[in-house]
Amino acid sequence: MRTLKRHSSRRSKEDIPRAKLRKIKRGGYSRPSKARKSAEKKPVRYEEDFPAEIDDSEELSEEQVDGDSELEEAGKLSYREPTMYDDLLKKLGSRNVSVANALRRRQREEQGESDSDEDEDEDSDAESLSESEEEDDGENGNVSLSPSSYAVGNGPKTGAEQSEHVESDDDEELSDTDEESDPRVNGQPSVIISTFHNHLSHKLASEEVDDIMKRKCKYTWKMPALKSNCSWRGTGACFIKDSDMDSNYGLKPRLYKHWLESYKATAGSEFHQSTQRLFFSICNSYYDVMHHNKKPFYLKGTEEDSSIMDSYLMHSLNHIFRSRDLIGKNERKLAKDQESVEGISVEGDAYLDRGFTRPKVLILLPLAGIARRVVKRLIQLTPSKHKANVENLERFYEEFGSGRTESRDEDDDSEIPKPKKSAKPPDFQALLGRDNDNDHFVIGVKFTNKGIKLYGDFYTSDMIVASPLGLITKIGEAEVEKEKDVDYLSSIEVLIIDHADIMLMQNWSHVNTVVEQLNRLPSKQHGTDIMRIRPWYLDGQARFYRQTIILGSHISPEINALFNQHCLNYRGKVKLECKYKGVLPKILIQARQIYERFDTESIAEADDARLNYFCKKVFPKIKDSIQNGVMIFISSYFEFVRVRNYLKSQAASFCLFGEYIKRNDISHVRGQFFRGEKKIMLYTERAHFYYRYKIRGVKNLIIYSLPERKEFYPEIVNLLEESGSMNCTVLFSRLDHLRLERIVGSTAAKRMVDSEKGVFVFA
Repeated sequence: MRTLKRHSSRRSKEDIPRAKLRKIKRGGYSRPSKARKSAEKKPVRYEEDFPAEIDDSEELSEEQVDGDSELEEAGKLSYREPTMYDDLLKKLGSRNVSVANALRRRQREEQGESDSDEDEDEDSDAESLSESEEEDDGENGNVSLSPSSYAVGNGPKTGAEQSEHVESDDDEELSDTDEESDPRVNGQPSVIISTFHNHLSHKLASEEVDDIMKRKCKYTWKMPALKSNCSWRGTGACFIKDSDMDSNYGLKPRLYKHWLESYKATAGSEFHQSTQRLFFSICNSYYDVMHHNKKPFYLKGTEEDSSIMDSYLMHSLNHIFRSRDLIGKNERKLAKDQESVEGISVEGDAYLDRGFTRPKVLILLPLAGIARRVVKRLIQLTPSKHKANVENLERFYEEFGSGRTESRDEDDDSEIPKPKKSAKPPDFQALLGRDNDNDHFVIGVKFTNKGIKLYGDFYTSDMIVASPLGLITKIGEAEVEKEKDVDYLSSIEVLIIDHADIMLMQNWSHVNTVVEQLNRLPSKQHGTDIMRIRPWYLDGQARFYRQTIILGSHISPEINALFNQHCLNYRGKVKLECKYKGVLPKILIQARQIYERFDTESIAEADDARLNYFCKKVFPKIKDSIQNGVMIFISSYFEFVRVRNYLKSQAASFCLFGEYIKRNDISHVRGQFFRGEKKIMLYTERAHFYYRYKIRGVKNLIIYSLPERKEFYPEIVNLLEESGSMNCTVLFSRLDHLRLERIVGSTAAKRMVDSEKGVFVFA
């Protein structure tokens, strides 16, 4: 940039007739700003097209002659060809005053004009700033726009909109600017830079969009994780480095301070050296994240990795709090004086509203008991100022708890009463037995200056906590009833899918449907000021800015497909890769485990190849044997149906124990199999997950497809009764590598998949 020096005797704005100014504005020229009146105090920087320097010794007459031409030249620089969208707004503005005002605001923002330079004949929202607010601005160095003049996340309100959204003044805006850090540039306060702003202010080029749609991203770097058997892999440049402790890790200072206090109160170790710091840094990078080695809280003998929950909750809170902040008048003015601020387009996007609707974070959870744990921890991590009053908390604990009011200061484990004697495993008791196993719920969470509101309207909530089935029901209702919609999913910027491994035991297609529904253009306006929506929302690019965080105890092809096909964040992806030792040592009986590999050419033919191998190689041995007590364990319900139909065609003696069995029939089926009245039992993984009954009378076990959950394998094999020949036959293919390595170990699985032999025996 070159500097253009001005003479102090040049004509100012006051010397030019108002009629001429209006004429210039109608012609597309920019109006002189406040910086012009104070040109003698500091230089104004222009584009490089201007001459490098003008001599101060020029005659006054020449300056007066060139005064008008200079204004025209400056106007030409700021002029741009109107688009069809601008023409449409002008037509709407001729009929609607609010649209006309919004159009003028848009033009001023594009031209970099200050709100205080408004002409007397124009209506301006900036006039709502009173003189007393400007005085406060001088004291605090920061003035935010009046909360009462803005719908949260929806831009300036008209009078009609204000009447529709009347709640309470303290519910309108949430801002932490009073406690923000005050970085300085040349001794002056500067606009606060954060990963949030860097991520959302980026403008995608058409080439970037094409590359994203073609999924050209490649994992280019690998970094060892804190756990010896795991490593992080990501696309683009490696960003996992030691973070600056003085930078608050991108958190708002109040959040960071409160988080440290909560962390020390619960964990008691140094935060900066913990896994929590690392995982939060990964979340705060705004990359798409897949972490599939999370320690479940319900498994016996494992410590819950609570740092993961804390990290994504703090990241969500930080995102919500920052998305609710509006850059104050003085900050915009200061940023323009600096002319450029790293990572922020101050002239426009930095103080636009964030999307079509208010909700910005969606957390998908499988069960209500888990949702209670998450929301309870969310309240604990919220700074005291914003949780002084938690509305509808009693109702929440009644519906999501075990029917009794919980103390917010208790540990999560104290929510579950002391276990009674039961034959079922402890993990079942902790997850489904004693806790709320409801899988149909949707709840909105709203943060205000004075508290948290649970069960808020979705369009006025900041966060939505839901199960896939709960949202699928809402989507289905919107498709049937025209007056209903799910537009509150149109502006989700952070999606968290926690306990994805449990969702695999429900209906994973619901998760796919919900993700596909996100970031679509809304069907209604919902009181949103379209002039203050980020351009990439209007361009239909919101899905490229959404961050998706998938958490679970293991990986599966379904989760991989979702991560690869529907997670299209422009920043890139990072995932955790782990090596497994296997669970074979947990088998307590001396059973021969025979692994038989069948070949398949593609994923589309895998199911047919498995069934053909079973029909030709396995079932003839069962049919010719006189031995009863044959259990066939099947992972998928679709495979269960195919095997059932085949056994019917062979007139085989069998009984069914699937996930859709009625509770009244369970005892009858178990009795038939135990007494030998039925030779074969078909048993599904989901039935084992939801019922966990001990099946007696198993003498021969055939695992038609390996279980998704590795802990189920030793439980199923241990069902074999003691006898002279206890055999377990397992069918697998190369496409079962993910399940196989969790059971036999990564090293053995690689050997079994690549070996020329097709049969492997473990004893």
